[in-house]
Amino acid sequence: MRTHTAFAVGAVAGYAVDALLADPRRGHPVAAFGSAAAALERRLWRDHRGAGAAFTALCVGGVAAGAVAAERTVGRSASARALLAAGAVWTVLGGTSLTREARTVAAALQADDLDAARARLPHLCGRDPRHLDRDGLARAVVESVAENTADAVVNALTWGALAGTPGLLAFRAVNTLDAMVGHRSPRQLRFGWASARLDDAAGWPGARLTALLTVAAAPEPGRAWRVWRRDGSAHPSPNAGQAESAFAGALGVRLGGTLAYGSRVEHRPVLGAELRPVAVGDIERACRLSRRVGLLALGTTVAARWAVGRLRSTGTLRSTGTRKGAGA
Repeated sequence: MRTHTAFAVGAVAGYAVDALLADPRRGHPVAAFGSAAAALERRLWRDHRGAGAAFTALCVGGVAAGAVAAERTVGRSASARALLAAGAVWTVLGGTSLTREARTVAAALQADDLDAARARLPHLCGRDPRHLDRDGLARAVVESVAENTADAVVNALTWGALAGTPGLLAFRAVNTLDAMVGHRSPRQLRFGWASARLDDAAGWPGARLTALLTVAAAPEPGRAWRVWRRDGSAHPSPNAGQAESAFAGALGVRLGGTLAYGSRVEHRPVLGAELRPVAVGDIERACRLSRRVGLLALGTTVAARWAVGRLRSTGTLRSTGTRKGAGA
């Protein structure tokens, strides 16, 4: 089993483990990374972009270097590389936990238990749920499923296709740092700038791939394509609007508009303005769409990584043959 085949086998195995077991309640590697990053932040924090850039470089560079060292340690052992890839994929993916949380809120809404739904919403997003009604809660869940399908599934797998196991883990580190320090609070406006900008850059390819795969998985691909191409860049985030607009078109619902994050209120553009409002039943449809997109992303990652490995292998063989011929 060659190296690229080992990664493909590991990626499929890691995806299957996430589908079966989701994230552990305790001891998740990402949580351990977050704790270590928080400790480093306390030591390095300054109200300065340079300090934040150093913090980001140390955290992401440390994760990437550790992954590269692990690959070198296992060497050419295909089974060990497959296990390493499987562990990395399981670590970075959050698709199953995402849909479970979304369905938990949906169940509360279907039971007309708005208090329970409001209490659960922060597990999905940072939106203030206190004044959201039934439809507002449903819209928040659908938007979160769309955005996190990109962040928690497709983006990570995209970096797996581009850079293997180190790419997977480095992207999750970047995304975690953005959640920790990348927001626009007075404390983090400068210190978190580097993490936020790096997350934007790292998420760029995966966000567009998420939209394309959503179109491919949509019941009405033409409508999903139309809404995505028209509204995808209207969102204030360079990446979140790609997935949300494609999901809006795929599900035939209207997303975006006014949002509240504690005391901060944002008036975002409406995505799919001509479509109907979100209903509670659309949460389950969004979850099913997210799973289809995740499977397509897995297939794309495996195929891309295998193709890159084959090209490298072929190029090496040809170079070796040329050198032998020249020497003769």
